[in-house]
Amino acid sequence: MPDPMPQPSPDPEAALLLSHLDAQRDHVLGILEGLDEDALRRPVLPSGWSCLGLVRHLTVDDERFWFRRVVAAEQDLLDRPDDVVEDAWRIGADVSSAEVFGRYRQEIGRANSIITASALDTPPAWWPTDLFGTWRLHDLREVILHVITETACHAGHLDAARELIDARAWLVLSE
Repeated sequence: MPDPMPQPSPDPEAALLLSHLDAQRDHVLGILEGLDEDALRRPVLPSGWSCLGLVRHLTVDDERFWFRRVVAAEQDLLDRPDDVVEDAWRIGADVSSAEVFGRYRQEIGRANSIITASALDTPPAWWPTDLFGTWRLHDLREVILHVITETACHAGHLDAARELIDARAWLVLSE
């Protein structure tokens, strides 16, 4: 029996942007597959961040901040101003890698729900002028593009870190 209430087709541009964002998210997760807990926590660059810390940064400062806080203005996040300034890059010993990856996937799901439920020209429902001064993203489209850029940049960082850890490369070019 046909669906009595057919769902609207997703906006082709939104679907394209989301597919590019998902490809970068998959890169982040894929380059870290197979690393054990110690390797995920090991700082390999002088700045001291770990692969796991970078995933938590993407979770808190990109997925959650930009989509749930800025685009959707979820009140529970707006009521916790300390959430923005917490050091997402540092992971306590009591937090497992499974928990960090689970939270990242959960925030991706929430972000995707916001993206698919909103028009690309939707302006941010909340903007952190105290953090960014006059710099501003004007709509969901710009937020998605910003998060694609951030995620791709950090996926590149993870590529370098993984190669330093065990010489594994995400993209292997044939000679």
